[in-house]
Amino acid sequence: MADRFSTLRPDLAQWWREQPMFFVATAPSREDGHVNLSPKGYDTFRVLGPDRVAYLDLTGSGVETIAHLRENGRVTLMACAFSGNPRISRIYGRGRVHTVGSPEFDVLAPQFPELPGARSIIDIAVERVTTSCGYAVPTMDLVDDRDRLLEWAKAKGADGVVEYRQKKNAVSIDGLPGIEA
Repeated sequence: MADRFSTLRPDLAQWWREQPMFFVATAPSREDGHVNLSPKGYDTFRVLGPDRVAYLDLTGSGVETIAHLRENGRVTLMACAFSGNPRISRIYGRGRVHTVGSPEFDVLAPQFPELPGARSIIDIAVERVTTSCGYAVPTMDLVDDRDRLLEWAKAKGADGVVEYRQKKNAVSIDGLPGIEA
């Protein structure tokens, strides 16, 4: 049932592009640190090549992924087919954080939609890709993306989002450095 690959095959890359949401898992190096698992939506995922993927990271209530990646780089992405043929796929790799305004962000940004509240692009060097059956994953219909996060960022405005990041995204829950406004 499960298959393992060292790169993202073209058919699997296309499947990843079609998924309306995915999950990001990271953890700090310290044994008592918290594992983080975050759902991601909108049109934020990109396949940059068979051994490289990225996603547009939007301002949120925490900064765990960024803090963990800066500490150790380890990241796993997972997507599940909620319609069509059952499938689960995971991408294991090493991630780098490119914050808004950095040269690396500016190079990659044209590949993503301009969304209010963007704070970084998470750039992942793919080390392993797996697939499994997903037979127990329920089938569900996608109604729509939620507008709440985008509306929140628009209402805050650029300066308000920066102020929010200073308060909520400077340090992870484990005390690791997060993101500077």
